[in-house]
Amino acid sequence: MDNERKFALLIDADNISPKYLMVMLAEAKRYGNVTIRRIYGDWTDNSKKTWKDNLLDYSIVPIQQYSYTTGKNSSDSAMIIDAMDILYSNVIDGFILVSSDSDFTRLAMRLREAGKTVIGMGEAKTPSAFVKACEEFKTLDVLFKNTLSTEEQKEVLETTEDETSNDISDVAPITEIGEIKKCILSILDEHSDENGRMLLSELGRLLTKEYPDFDERNYGKYKKFSQFVQKLSGCEIDMVYFEGENKPPLAYVKTK
Repeated sequence: MDNERKFALLIDADNISPKYLMVMLAEAKRYGNVTIRRIYGDWTDNSKKTWKDNLLDYSIVPIQQYSYTTGKNSSDSAMIIDAMDILYSNVIDGFILVSSDSDFTRLAMRLREAGKTVIGMGEAKTPSAFVKACEEFKTLDVLFKNTLSTEEQKEVLETTEDETSNDISDVAPITEIGEIKKCILSILDEHSDENGRMLLSELGRLLTKEYPDFDERNYGKYKKFSQFVQKLSGCEIDMVYFEGENKPPLAYVKTK
């Protein structure tokens, strides 16, 4: 659709495993039309072979950046320069920055200062500074573990041939579920109406504002935020329907 929001997907290949490619693309499409897809790395490096094998199939443009210094991520500067060029071209509504590197913290802040939506993606080890600089942050290793079935995970791992990919048993969300529960109850206490309830959508917005890394799927096989909230002790969902009107029902949440 013409009014669909347009995003630029920029991937730091030096900091992200190719095993997350399918999860990454699926998440990116949730936000709108990903019109720009670029990935940055030293493509003369044999360790990038799995990335190279998949780029053409998913219309991701590789940007060559030679590693002039051992141990230094050479993709940072190229990705930052490209992001600013795209920003000033004013052809997209937001950016999806894929990296577990805190070096992109200032970039995320600058893009938001310019009024662009910034979605971050990376592993649970990503420094909190970069996570909080984004409006939302998707934890790829946690989503990989919780969203994909065991068979799908095995299929992806076999395709990527990543020696580090099998160690996912200890993967955990950035923010513990206890912190999320406490925040939800605090928001309800502060923002609920005289009946002790508030819109579920508004609760989700305020929760993500406090914890950009929040995603109900990080904590189990939840498909909807309402399912997650209903599982929390002391919370329930009320649905308000409009008789005779062509309006979708409104979902409210309140403590029991």
